[in-house]
Parts: sequence; structure tokens; C-alpha cells
Amino acid sequence: MNTLTKIAEENNLNLINSSPLSGGDINDVFLLKCASKKYVVKTNDASKFPGMFQTEAKGLDLLRSSNSFKIPSVISFGVIENTSYLLLEHIPEGSTSNIFWQQFAENLAILHKTTQPTFGLDHSNYIGSLPQYNGSETSAADFYINQRLEPQFKIAKEQGFDFSKLDVFYKNLSSEIPNEPPALLHGDLWGGNYMVSEHGTPVLIDPAVSFAPREMDLAMMQLFGGFSEEIFNHYHSIFPLKNNWKQRVSLWQLYFLLVHLNIFGAGYLSRVQSIVKKYQ
Repeated sequence: MNTLTKIAEENNLNLINSSPLSGGDINDVFLLKCASKKYVVKTNDASKFPGMFQTEAKGLDLLRSSNSFKIPSVISFGVIENTSYLLLEHIPEGSTSNIFWQQFAENLAILHKTTQPTFGLDHSNYIGSLPQYNGSETSAADFYINQRLEPQFKIAKEQGFDFSKLDVFYKNLSSEIPNEPPALLHGDLWGGNYMVSEHGTPVLIDPAVSFAPREMDLAMMQLFGGFSEEIFNHYHSIFPLKNNWKQRVSLWQLYFLLVHLNIFGAGYLSRVQSIVKKYQ
């Protein structure tokens, strides 16, 4: 009996067949066709990524509680023979409507207006295959430096990438970051982490949530493309960003570039170095 069959049995599903879906470098993703309906299941090595799907399930539930985007429902998660799994609602895909990007902007504004008194989260999670720390901080600058940049620079140093005068960099950075209230973020909002539902509406998947500076989501959306400029214009009109927000895009992208440097290697080093140099 293979793992997918065991997952189906554990969840009282009558599995008819399964087929692979595009996943990523960490997880395998499958479509399960069952007697009642279809489901999506993500699997990975439980020993390599302990607690990953538990925190992803929490993140999906938190996003859903904001009443912003359509979010796939979590059916269950668990471990079978050292394989972790996350069983999710299957959302059929469609094509974008003529108001898709406007809807996306409106949903993103609703998501980002979801707040709490402090930055962080009550648990740490993952960004890609790396740990993401969500310790409580009272200012946007402290959160970004202590919980986002410092851990990634530490990993980079352990991998042989060295950066000098980071103390000067952090000090200069602090004066650049606007101290807005914490916003609920998707946290890894690149073009591969949204879908279009069969009704033509936006769906978010694969989050790395936290309550953090909202400009981080917008910066990630601009790092690898995949989003219409219409989103940013409409978002700014309904939830205005602080002055000079466009000048801060690279500052926020630094975190995601460090993550890519630490996962994929030196191909991202020059971009990281240029942003650090800009603020030294």
C-alpha cells in the first residue's frame, strides 16, 4: 500500500486514483480523485522539515479568518511512515475576470488591515525550506532587523558569504522604515503562490504568514514578476502607502533575496550586496 493510499484511508476517503501536480523543491503535490470529490495533498520528508505542514495549516486558517482572499480549506495534516502530509480542499482553476487585479488589490488591502498589537506571531514557521522566526517586536524596524534579516545573514555567514559593517547598515535601515501597525501578510507572495478560481477570483496558497510590515508583501510581488501594475495603483488608492514607498522596495526585497541566496547559492549574492551597500 503506497503512502497516498494510506493518507486517503486515514482520512476515510475512497481513493480512485492520483496524479502529480507542480509542487516545488521541497514538497511533492498530488491531486487525489476520490469517490466523493477531489483533494490536494502535499507531502515531504518529516525528518527534514518538522512541523512545516502544521504551521502551514495554521497560516492558511489565519489567512481565511481575515475574510479577504479565497483560501483552500485544511482537511487534515499528519505523518505516515516519516512522510508528512497536508490534505487540502481542491479548488478548480479558471481564467482571470476583467476585474481580477482590482479584486486582488481590494483583497490584499483587507488582508493587510488585519492587525494585532505587536509584530510577529505566536509560533515560528518556514520561508521556503528555511526557518522563519516570528518573535514579538514592538516596531517595524526591530522586527525586520531582528526577526528577518539577522537570522538570514547568520545562515549566509555559515555558508561562507560574509558581509561587513552590518551594524552601520542596520542603523541606517532603522531610519528608513516607517513604523506602521503590524499587518497580516501572506509572507511569500510571488507569482507561483496565487491561483485563479473557476469563478475568476484570486486564491492564495503556500503562505509564510506573520504580522509584519505590509510593504514586504508588495515588494515580494515585484521581485519576480507575475502581477499587474494595476494592483499597486489600486491598492495605494484604497489603502495609501507611506511616502517614498517605491524607494523602499529593494530594502524589503533584501529578505527574500537572502532566503534565495541561502537556498540556491551565489547567483543572488551581487543583488544582496548592492542593497546592503546602498544603506551603508
